[in-house]
Amino acid sequence: MRATCWNGTRNIQVERVPDPQIVNASDAIVKITSTAICGSDLHLYNGFIPTMKRGDIMGHEFMGEVVETGKGVKNLKVGDRVVVPFPIACGHCAQCEREMYSLCENSNPNAWMAEKMWGYSPCGIFGYSHMLGGYAGGQAEYARVPFADVNPLKVPEELDDEQVLFLSDIFPTGYMAAEACGIQPGDTVAVWGCGPVGQFAIKSAYMLGAERVIAIDRFPYRLRMAHDKAGADTINYEECDIFEALEEMTGGRGPDHCIDAVGLEGHAPGIHGAYDKMKTVMMMETDRPVALRQAILACRSGGTVSVAGVYGGFIDKFPMGAIVNRSLTIKSGQTHVQRYMRPLLKRIQDGEIDPSFVITHRINLSDAANGYEIFAKKQEECMKVVMKP
Repeated sequence: MRATCWNGTRNIQVERVPDPQIVNASDAIVKITSTAICGSDLHLYNGFIPTMKRGDIMGHEFMGEVVETGKGVKNLKVGDRVVVPFPIACGHCAQCEREMYSLCENSNPNAWMAEKMWGYSPCGIFGYSHMLGGYAGGQAEYARVPFADVNPLKVPEELDDEQVLFLSDIFPTGYMAAEACGIQPGDTVAVWGCGPVGQFAIKSAYMLGAERVIAIDRFPYRLRMAHDKAGADTINYEECDIFEALEEMTGGRGPDHCIDAVGLEGHAPGIHGAYDKMKTVMMMETDRPVALRQAILACRSGGTVSVAGVYGGFIDKFPMGAIVNRSLTIKSGQTHVQRYMRPLLKRIQDGEIDPSFVITHRINLSDAANGYEIFAKKQEECMKVVMKP
């Protein structure tokens, strides 16, 4: 089969690789009908995530048709149309029973690698380094899906791929980020980052009762989508001081809740951005937490900072004093996608949201390398790339 393979920093190639096989009785093989490039994939593309190996198959946002099942699979049959969540969960461990699926204790065979970095290991993740299991990803023609009775969601035929594909990751991720804020009617929410996760965080904040959402970015086309499609007020952080702008827009209090949908490759103009870039180049920190620092300092006292952006290691100048002295709550985590897939599918069926609004580019799998380059460099007003194997 053809698959999108990682061959080093900024080196993505579509190659011929062996077809996946049933390994365990609980496995299923899915023929991919749609897959996408995620902002998190860019951290792999740009070389920020360790334990990648040449030839690793990329991708954790995918869906398709079941073409084979292991002998132990009871809930799926050949021909079922499914969306596959990016966290791989066993469904039976203590964390899965708490519906904290991204913390599954059984799905990462390389847990010892993650434990060296983080103390304990999260779940295995499709296409996201050997530290998180070494699983082949879904930017391919076929994928092996472990624990097939637990993870894939069957979707109705009346909904097309583009309406449901993002149930695999970015829609639940944006929703969980907003839900973590504990939004009350009348609240103001600020969202750093107007990429796809940021767009879904904005939409979700409104669905959960926010009165106002303020979106922060530097690219006009992303700010335009946040305003026109998601309904947010917008700030271009290259044109003003973020803290002062938010203070003025919220009557001097700050937003009730702040969402960091940026993560480890944050950008800032001037000396602050140069400082973080220098520190990462010199390996004196692994991540650039520009948005996280701003969110903490800008959030109103007693508010919540929700972190949806991916962070991988260690950061510098973390404003812990602001958190303690102003009674801020920090919430974060890889998304427990399986918890949200069914309720969010219902919202799609009920017409509350059509997640396909973020798609700007549709390409063939053979054009994956170009898709990565366009997405990474923010060319052609690229917001979301969907590939058809």
